[in-house]
Amino acid sequence: MSTFKAPKGTYDLIPPDSAKYLAVREAIAAPLRNSGYGYIETPGFESVELFARGVGESTDIVTKEMYAFETKGGDKLALRPEGTASVLRAALEANLHKAGNLPVKLWYSGSYYRYERPQKGRYRHFSQVGAEAIGAEDPALDAELIILADQAYRSLGLTNFRILLNSLGDQECRPVYRAALQDFLRGLALDEDTRRRIEINPLRVLDDKREAVQKQLTGAPLLRDYLCDACKAYHEEVRELITAAGVSFEDDPKLVRGLDYYTRTTFEFVHDGLGSQSAVGGGGRYDGLSEMIGGPALPSVGWALGVDRTVLALEAEGVELELPASTSVFAVPLGEEARRVLFAKVTELRKLGVAADFSYGGKGLKGAMKNANRSGARYTIVAGERDLAEGVVQLKDMESGEQTAVGVNEIVAELEARLG
Repeated sequence: MSTFKAPKGTYDLIPPDSAKYLAVREAIAAPLRNSGYGYIETPGFESVELFARGVGESTDIVTKEMYAFETKGGDKLALRPEGTASVLRAALEANLHKAGNLPVKLWYSGSYYRYERPQKGRYRHFSQVGAEAIGAEDPALDAELIILADQAYRSLGLTNFRILLNSLGDQECRPVYRAALQDFLRGLALDEDTRRRIEINPLRVLDDKREAVQKQLTGAPLLRDYLCDACKAYHEEVRELITAAGVSFEDDPKLVRGLDYYTRTTFEFVHDGLGSQSAVGGGGRYDGLSEMIGGPALPSVGWALGVDRTVLALEAEGVELELPASTSVFAVPLGEEARRVLFAKVTELRKLGVAADFSYGGKGLKGAMKNANRSGARYTIVAGERDLAEGVVQLKDMESGEQTAVGVNEIVAELEARLG
């Protein structure tokens, strides 16, 4: 036994369960690839200042949850706690916005890190697939991303999720609401940390999950009552486009999400089978983020969907994914000549795209057939000296148990035909 274990709040992805995570990532990415989104990959760590400016210095992510460190060279870095700021930084650095084709549409997949209290559905290391559309202010873009996420979840067989939708206004109408909300919150009995948040970012108080705080928020002013005409019209068009696409949603006037950069459209995907950690993904529009991190004005919108949470949602609904067989053909050689011949056939099958494996280690027939059964292969090829002397191998159908002698030179074509 190893004396080392995975760090607290993390997990290892191990076969066969890891296949589910790969299938979820692929299902989320597939609609994006079909909609003009190109893949981007950013470093696992960035400048602390990128997240402080973009995510928000008053957010729990930056103040409590970020893994920050100083390098030997004196650089202050942080493991990335979310994807949007990194992707926008990379797009600006590469001048993708100057290529003349806006919006720049990007998708990504990776691991993210937050120092949180570990519990089911909440980890210190977690996996997300995200999408960002950078450089265009258009309700159709907001609607597109919500529809694509809905499409991804439904392709997996999920049905018991809900989409919550709200508008956070813009630089014209939000300051008026902010002042009204601050006046309301200052009259409540709140702890010192929360009172400080009132002065820095009062909308974040609405996102406080503590029951004692939520009870006091009854009667709080709602942002929808303060939206300017432009934001009302924008939000109504997003709602109309989503509805026309047959995607159901719920208006949630208290939805603010946990990051400072959101403006106008904000949304969250929740699953009622996950208990307190019900959010499986979310996102929104962030029209001012580019300027916050030193770039030009680039109105943008995006989302991130949790792979871990999505797997838990599938389990909660009892959805079994149809996963491709990791092995279709398993070769069992008996003797040195058979090892050479069957290894060549396995290599040939793999080149043709057939998932094939081999009995390594010189096992006898009984042990090798146990391995063949464990592999889940549909067919097993067995060959010994007598078989090869006759120019054949034995092809066994692992479902029916039927065994047939097939010519050595015909076995690859025979398997291709049987496997379709």
